[in-house]
Amino acid sequence: MRTAQELWELLERAYEMPYGAGQIAVYDELLRQVDEAGDADLAFTARLLSTQAYIYGGEPAKAFVTFSWCVSDFDNNPGPHHGRHTHTLLWLFKTMVSTMTKFPQVPLERTRAVLDDMERRYREGGHSLQAVYKHRYLVASHVGRADETAAWFERWQATPRDELSDCAGCDPTSVASYLNDRGRFAETVALAEPVLAGRLTCSEQPQQILNNLMEAYLGTGEAEKAADAHRRAYRLERTRLADLWEIGTHIGFCARTGNEHRGLEILQRHIDWLEKAPSPGAEMMFAADAALLLRRLTELGHGELTVRRAGRDEITVAELAPEMAARARAMAARFDARNGTDHQSGLVEAEIGAQPYGIDLVLSPSRRPSAAPVAQAAPEPRPEIPAGATAAELLDLAREHAREDRDAALAATLDELDARFGELDDPVLAGRRLMMRGDVRQNAGDPAGMLTAWEQAEKLFAEAGATEQLLVARSRIALEHASREGGEADDAAALAEIAYQDEHGGPLERGGAFSRLSSLRFHQGRVDEAVAAAERGQQFATEAGRPRLAAIAALLRTRALVAAERIDEARSSAHFAWEFYRAHGPASRRGEVATLYAQLIDDPKEKVSLFGETIVSGARGPALAARAGRGRALMSLERPAEAIDDLVEAVALAAAEDLPEASAFARIDLAHAYRLADRPVEAAEVAEEALLRLERLGLNEPANDVRFLLTDLYRALGDDESALAGYRELIERLTDNPAGRAPVGESLADLLYRKDRDADAAAAFGAAAADLHEAGDLIGELRALRRQVSALHFAGRAEEAEAAAQRVTDLFGALPPEMAQVPNAIWQRWMTAFESGRVFMSAERWDDAIAELRSGVAGLRDLGALADADRLTSMLAEVLLRAGEPAEAEALLKGVLERLPADAPERPGLIELQAEAAQAAKDQPKRPGRRWPWS
Repeated sequence: MRTAQELWELLERAYEMPYGAGQIAVYDELLRQVDEAGDADLAFTARLLSTQAYIYGGEPAKAFVTFSWCVSDFDNNPGPHHGRHTHTLLWLFKTMVSTMTKFPQVPLERTRAVLDDMERRYREGGHSLQAVYKHRYLVASHVGRADETAAWFERWQATPRDELSDCAGCDPTSVASYLNDRGRFAETVALAEPVLAGRLTCSEQPQQILNNLMEAYLGTGEAEKAADAHRRAYRLERTRLADLWEIGTHIGFCARTGNEHRGLEILQRHIDWLEKAPSPGAEMMFAADAALLLRRLTELGHGELTVRRAGRDEITVAELAPEMAARARAMAARFDARNGTDHQSGLVEAEIGAQPYGIDLVLSPSRRPSAAPVAQAAPEPRPEIPAGATAAELLDLAREHAREDRDAALAATLDELDARFGELDDPVLAGRRLMMRGDVRQNAGDPAGMLTAWEQAEKLFAEAGATEQLLVARSRIALEHASREGGEADDAAALAEIAYQDEHGGPLERGGAFSRLSSLRFHQGRVDEAVAAAERGQQFATEAGRPRLAAIAALLRTRALVAAERIDEARSSAHFAWEFYRAHGPASRRGEVATLYAQLIDDPKEKVSLFGETIVSGARGPALAARAGRGRALMSLERPAEAIDDLVEAVALAAAEDLPEASAFARIDLAHAYRLADRPVEAAEVAEEALLRLERLGLNEPANDVRFLLTDLYRALGDDESALAGYRELIERLTDNPAGRAPVGESLADLLYRKDRDADAAAAFGAAAADLHEAGDLIGELRALRRQVSALHFAGRAEEAEAAAQRVTDLFGALPPEMAQVPNAIWQRWMTAFESGRVFMSAERWDDAIAELRSGVAGLRDLGALADADRLTSMLAEVLLRAGEPAEAEALLKGVLERLPADAPERPGLIELQAEAAQAAKDQPKRPGRRWPWS
């Protein structure tokens, strides 16, 4: 059994924990032992604080017992400690009244009796009845007494606030709910926005007021603000069982704004909480909102989707919808039986049957509102087709269109051929038509139809003994198989064509053959040979006077050079192709080459321009790379807000093309863009989506990078507990990676330090220092040890702090000479004097403090770190003053103040300290100056 002192320490530890199951477990353990300690103050305080923990931790039913005990003890066994806690006890009356309305098993008369008791105590204490009237309004509203509700609302609003009124966020939130119910949305916004702009520290805010703003913003036509309110509120509530009611509100909001699938994701995440709902009221409204969502999904044709529940078989949306509706209705009937009205059943029916708001929102920050329009290139002019041309002449014309990337003209010429001549008896001409029909099918996105046409043409050429056409057909067919089958293809066809064209073909035919060989070698992974073949193809195309074919060969060469990691050559080759296609098109090819060239250059402004060419061109193939690339380039130009649209589009394109890895990495880029645009809520949500996908793909290293990003985002959002959990998880995952673990450990230590958990911070800084040492980062080790000195000092462990400071000195002295001259190493060494000087000051070891600080000031001035030297000088002056040397202290402070800017925040304190030193020097008898042994 613990002693009273140990239980007080346990109570303090519980109080510092975040609300939730962990804190409740500590309070439960504490309450099992508290009465045996014989400490009346401890027994009362523990129950009072546990009441709050139960309510906000998701188990409010337990609070009835502890609160009743506290009231009874307060009345029947008055003690000195009760006075200290009177305000808290009176405050909890409000919370208990609200909580009692959420449990149908608590008689309404009991709730009203507690309200009467609350009013009596407030009157006797001389407090305003504002909070009493508010809670009478809430009870009247709960049971559906419209006249009483309006009357109590007016009295509540007319009564002055005092220190027992609900906080500056919760009171307006209740008013906002009243206004929303009456469709007075503009008034809600006018009331709530100034509240949000202030500082809200209540555990229920700002999420509660944001929940009311979701609907209000829709009512005032401010859709983006409504979406933002949803994201911000849900992020704060999604980890808290106590907020199950409000989580249901978000499900209903999704169902009514065209975000049914997002609502289903939220329902799936929380449906198991329904079995441990914090109150029957929360269970009822969560089930009603779930029923609304499931009904909408079924009506939209998605009833076959499934929901998973722990310990139960999967169930379809269509099957779960009536189950949730029945659950909500049954609970509403219990409330109505208790209240003597049908008000709760009416609310449930209205929620289950609610219709869409008529405004579609994009609530997921990684999704676009709708499919972005694809730019359409200007249509090609209809080709001129000679009236008296023969079939052979029309095929020659069609082949020329194909070589010049005139796809529409190619198709139109072949259509004219069919119209004029029908079936062709000549097998060679028929085969040529089939080859080009295959090209048309390829352009239309039908590779299977293309290959079928080519294979039919091959048979015709073979039957006719048309050697050249047969070799070309076989070479193209072999290349297509190689591209599909990972390079697995017979070289014979391509080499046979090369041999034939070397002997019989002109430069145009030889250029085409070598270009095909280059593509084949590329697919086979023989990239150097692919480069050489492309160079030959480009050479022959130039010799033939065919710049477009030379550009195609340059494009093939670029691709092979990139694979061979010959980037400078690839950049030059891509530039050649780009210059041609920029001037001559077509748009689709221009977009393809622009993206390839953009990926090979460094200038982000030029990248933005080039990727923009691809996007405007409407080329579908490189669209994903162009969107992602332009987004990253815009971020590097510090234009993250502009990058967001591109990266959202990249996410959509990756999903459309079923590229899960690309989808994950596009989300990482998007999360960074939101972060840089100072939109941490969206950044965190998208990063969590990316992490989920990376985990599914087993990509551990980038997943850890995203986890680290998330911890920083959680800190930016004020969610320190999630950040701490994230840091600890990362440290566990990086067991064999000290270099990766060290920065995570330092971040963990820094957060613990900022939360005044100094002993934990000291341990974390020590662990980070050990990791940095193992990773070979000795200067980083100096930094972590320096900060450990400070943490140990504030943890009250002076001897350990002094030892850590000595380790810094020893480590600096042992650094290799070249490392000891690094300014950062020198700075870490001498800034440690600030930390250790503070340790010596606290122990009133003035001589040690003065020696350390003088050394630090000198070292920092030699380094040129004058502002930091002045910081240490200010501390040195204070030590000198306390040590009986006010004159020198005054002189040092005068020098520091002369160097400080007039608006420096520390200036007032230093002026005050200087005045104290001047007065002390004036009062001190004249005596010989003291010589310190280090002077």
